[in-house]
Amino acid sequence: MNRKNVGRATLVALPFLLALIVDLALLAAFRDRLPGQLASHFEAGGQANGHVGRTSYVLVTVVLFVVTGALWATTMVKENFSGRAYRLLVAGGYAFAGFFGYLMAAVLIVNLDAGEGAPGVSFPMWQLAAALGAGVLAAGLGFVLAALGPVPQQPDRSAEVMDGERIVLADGEVAGWARSADSWWLPLVALGLLVLGVVLFFLGNWSAAVLLLIVGMVPASFARPYVSVDRRGITVSGMLPWPRIRVPLDRIEAATSRDINALAEYGGWGYRIRPGRTGVMIRSGEGIVAKLVDGREFAVTVDDSATGAALLNTLVDRRRAGH
Repeated sequence: MNRKNVGRATLVALPFLLALIVDLALLAAFRDRLPGQLASHFEAGGQANGHVGRTSYVLVTVVLFVVTGALWATTMVKENFSGRAYRLLVAGGYAFAGFFGYLMAAVLIVNLDAGEGAPGVSFPMWQLAAALGAGVLAAGLGFVLAALGPVPQQPDRSAEVMDGERIVLADGEVAGWARSADSWWLPLVALGLLVLGVVLFFLGNWSAAVLLLIVGMVPASFARPYVSVDRRGITVSGMLPWPRIRVPLDRIEAATSRDINALAEYGGWGYRIRPGRTGVMIRSGEGIVAKLVDGREFAVTVDDSATGAALLNTLVDRRRAGH
């Protein structure tokens, strides 16, 4: 990890550390005014319906901010966020720490001077609104702090797209390319939704079960998406006829193969829509990136993407030549 990454990781982790320190400091300062069992869970009306000991409060607070802060900082460093995505990542971390930091502090405040067992303790709903306000203010602070320092930029890939490789085909020769794109998370998501749907079905919650089973079929059908390149363009499909994504050949200007960082460049996985580009992100790694005639990009992560991109360029050239 270089010095710049250390600085960025510190910036991301800072609000989590501050929230942890403030909440534990409040617990220590008000120790004599707090009951042994803190009211910690509240109904919609604000009445307490659950309690935890002080030790449990400390453990939950430490795990919440230490683990989440470490994951946030690690994600920033490993995924190489850049530009607006970097600023939003920092702002999101500050929002999370501000929101939950306030909530954990508010739990202590409402328990002040309560008797043993915290009888009569309630959590006013305005506290939740205040927590949201704290999260918004913290997000703004994080966004400003991220913008004040050097913001990492995504390298310009336009030259790569315009200078893609080709596959030599004889006159009249027809060619196509297809690969399945492996994904480790889609099968797990689909399996989880389907299993939960079956469980709810046997428990008698029919409406929720049917909804989960229907929703679970979407990632199940795309557990091993199929990417093909032929005279029609580039197509991404699942095991079912729908949904299917196709970019026609006449919309493509050129293509290339390169490594794609799904989280940093597209904000996550699945079908992604970002300013100036769309894509099907099954995972991070190599993929086909097609520059469209309107200046936008379409990308899909798949193995052997160099062959697919090269054939796509050849077919685009043929179409321009009128073959």
